Amino acid sequence: MKLGHLFSKVALLLLPLHTDALALSGKPHQFIVPEKRAPLQNIITWDEDSLFVHGKRIMFYGGEFHPFRLPVPSLWLDVFQKIKALGYNGVSFYSAWTLHEGKQGSFSAEGVFAWEPFFDAAKKAGVYLIARPGPYINAEVSGGGFPGFLQRVRSNLRTPDEDYQEASRNYIESITRIIAKAQITNGGPVILFQPENEYTLGADSIVFPDADYMNGLMQQFRDLGIVVPFINNVAFPNGVNAPGTDAPVDIYGHDAYPLGFDCANPSRWPDNAIPTNWRDLHMEQSPNTPYMLVEFQGGAFDPWGGNGFEKCAALLNHEFERVFYKNNFGVGCTIFNVYMPFGGSNWGNLGHPGGYSSYDYGAVITDEAKLMANFLQVSPAYLTAEPGRNTSGLYTDTNAITVTPLIGNKTNFYVTRQTRYNSLDSTSYKLRLQTNYDVGGFNVLYSSAEIFTWKKYGSRTVVVVYGGPNELHELAVSNTSGGTAVEGSGVKFSNRNGNTILNWETGSTRRVVRVGQDLYIVILDRNSVYSHWVVSTLPEGSYTHDSTASSDLIVKAGYLIRTAEISSGTIALTGDINATTEIEIIGGGHENINSFTFNGEKLQHTKDRIGFIKATVPFKAPEVKLPDLSSLSWKYTDSLPEIRNSYSDAAWTDADHAEPSNTYWNLTTPTVLWGGEYGYHTGSLITRGHFTANGDESSLLLNVSGGSAFGFSAWVNETYLGSWPGYDLYSIANITFTLPNLISGKKYVLTILSDHMGYFGNWFPGYNEMKTPRGVIGYELQGHDAADVKWKITGNLGGENFKDRVQGPLNEGGMWAERQGYHLPSPPMKDWEDSKGPTAGISKAGVGFFTTSFNLDMPKGYDIPLSFVFANSTSGTSGSAVLAYRCQLFVNGYQFGEYINNIGPQTSFPVPEGILNYHGTNFVAVSLWGLEAEGARVEGLKLVHGPIIQTGSWERREDAY
Repeated sequence: MKLGHLFSKVALLLLPLHTDALALSGKPHQFIVPEKRAPLQNIITWDEDSLFVHGKRIMFYGGEFHPFRLPVPSLWLDVFQKIKALGYNGVSFYSAWTLHEGKQGSFSAEGVFAWEPFFDAAKKAGVYLIARPGPYINAEVSGGGFPGFLQRVRSNLRTPDEDYQEASRNYIESITRIIAKAQITNGGPVILFQPENEYTLGADSIVFPDADYMNGLMQQFRDLGIVVPFINNVAFPNGVNAPGTDAPVDIYGHDAYPLGFDCANPSRWPDNAIPTNWRDLHMEQSPNTPYMLVEFQGGAFDPWGGNGFEKCAALLNHEFERVFYKNNFGVGCTIFNVYMPFGGSNWGNLGHPGGYSSYDYGAVITDEAKLMANFLQVSPAYLTAEPGRNTSGLYTDTNAITVTPLIGNKTNFYVTRQTRYNSLDSTSYKLRLQTNYDVGGFNVLYSSAEIFTWKKYGSRTVVVVYGGPNELHELAVSNTSGGTAVEGSGVKFSNRNGNTILNWETGSTRRVVRVGQDLYIVILDRNSVYSHWVVSTLPEGSYTHDSTASSDLIVKAGYLIRTAEISSGTIALTGDINATTEIEIIGGGHENINSFTFNGEKLQHTKDRIGFIKATVPFKAPEVKLPDLSSLSWKYTDSLPEIRNSYSDAAWTDADHAEPSNTYWNLTTPTVLWGGEYGYHTGSLITRGHFTANGDESSLLLNVSGGSAFGFSAWVNETYLGSWPGYDLYSIANITFTLPNLISGKKYVLTILSDHMGYFGNWFPGYNEMKTPRGVIGYELQGHDAADVKWKITGNLGGENFKDRVQGPLNEGGMWAERQGYHLPSPPMKDWEDSKGPTAGISKAGVGFFTTSFNLDMPKGYDIPLSFVFANSTSGTSGSAVLAYRCQLFVNGYQFGEYINNIGPQTSFPVPEGILNYHGTNFVAVSLWGLEAEGARVEGLKLVHGPIIQTGSWERREDAY
């Protein structure tokens, strides 16, 4: 069978072929090995091949989604519907401890941090959930999800050490009770639970892996009501917590990011990056559990000073998915979760120090993944097929092609790729394979074209196949009397031994062939099949594996189909369009349909002689009126009054601890000047040192820690000393400032404003890198005794006793305007200066705070994303190559972006509907921190819209704002 010329990066074929051949009461825990434990429930079970739900095998095909990165509960259903529309049936989620328990012992899960709306939306969409609450999550969140108060925990984090266990107890008890209620055993969507995250490698100074720690953690969750299976996700398949170890989970799994995070080189696929030994490792480590990839690369994070997420998306594009995803299926993966199809935002200082405000991740809800997910959902025989070894020359006539067989009881599958996986060569080859694939009672003998989906409707079966442009393909159906072209031309027919054989070259024109009386084969090219959707007509809340073929529609519709319903002869679709769109139902609704609606509007429809239903949905882009931010009336106030001689810091925290609670970092100053020691963990810190001059002071050396790309500025009284402007690679900075002549006997105040870019994660247990302090970690006042300086410190108002319970513990930093609450709507601006806004700027180093309001009246029925876009200033006023300044953007109280002009790369800050009031008044504030002597001004700031999408209505919550 000649397959024609295929390019390696787009040629990985998944060929469907078939052959005949105990409680926290102080009592000791009673640890129970999972494989010896009696089942706690009988709804979610498993064997060596796959999960079962209610006794039926399922393919879990999911993607990661963090609701805390989209703080608009009314939009969560929208994301679930889009993920479900891909053919996915699952979502994995993290819970960020740092957002729920900013103060130890005070747990809150309300408002945008509530979980019940998330679970309700998943259930409504019919999406299963994997719960991953931590306590440690990584996720490029500040501290890896650990709250700042853990900086003061003396023992090792992620260990059995008593004070860490005590610190995590309240969070574990609180979040677990919430998740336990949402388990499938209670009618919820949660079917799997991960008790630790990427517990993979540890320091030599601790026991690792620590069975006492893992068993104790799992027992905590069990005692609190978790009955669904436990899973893990080691960062690579090293066997930690696999069955047979001292602390096994129920189902062993691992993560993989085979192309890494080299977004700077999106076209570079390094040699030997594709995994080829996973099956062997799985059979060594966990042969009695399904093959599970809990996080497989679906994007990449991008650092400060990086190349932008557009290049990450190019690196992990459709070609990557075709090659690497299918390689995963070649090793028999039946629990597959992509990290991530939806990224979101590191709003409110949420992110770790290595990443900026956007968490786009290069993530995209992609069409290519949709093709694979839909194929696997209609190929249940894949779940029990036994993966074979990668072979070259056995199934093909050339060693340039590698074939991985999956041999089943009745059905075989073959994954075919270039042996040199990153080759761009065009290679012709022949395959020698055993045969047959069942589609609704018809036997497809073989197909070099890939199958998107198939469905059976009464006596009619519809199968959709596709191939790449100009590829030559062949498909055979056994025990049939021949085929007929019912639409299009160019398909050649032959009959051999009772088998109908179709041969064609892929083109952009659709062909439809009928084999026998009831098998319809729809032949598409790859670009055309992207616009096709499979949508269930089962009641709301039904899951993919519950769908029978006849209850699904196959719809050609362009942008998105969300839901479908058939009732009393009417097909009702909901979805989104971005242009006038012909909607065509090619599978389902072939009989007894007399009416057709889209988003509630009745359409004039026709039915052709094949039985396909067609209608056209008109699209007209509405007029979108957005305010010109430069022409608005702005108000201005100084946000660094701390440098004025008249300012009093009497209410500030005394930075007088002679010994740190944090034993991870050596103290080199007379007292601790770290924010975390005094409960300040986010946004920015201000440290003030009081002393009486002796006249010998000549310079000030500062050693400051803030995280990647942080900056700091220093003053003595009102005299500006200078700044560290920040660089993407530096988390700690040493700089010496020359002091002006200080008058002996006069009192002076040193003021240091420093950015807090978030805490490091704690990926390696035992290293405790999350405890790396933020703030002043060293200083030398040349000519003056350092111990004679008395220090004050502040951050967000109240520190761990934060004031704003709506936006949570991380949203506010230590700048004066934030401490006053002026970033929240309707501050008292009567006495503020009139201004032209941040584009007017400030005339000297310091911080200005600008506010304005505007009304929006966005067109209803449309999804129109809005973004605030900063124009980059390329030259510094002090001769620097790029003007050094940084801004915070607040929208209706939510900090939705930190813009760093001299580092980047982010200039565009999307703000979702629900944070922005699309039909009312919006309050916007911008802080402008100039790190150069002459100050700074923003070159330009605009509110712009993205694509205009006419959308089907999803559930809106009355309390959305």
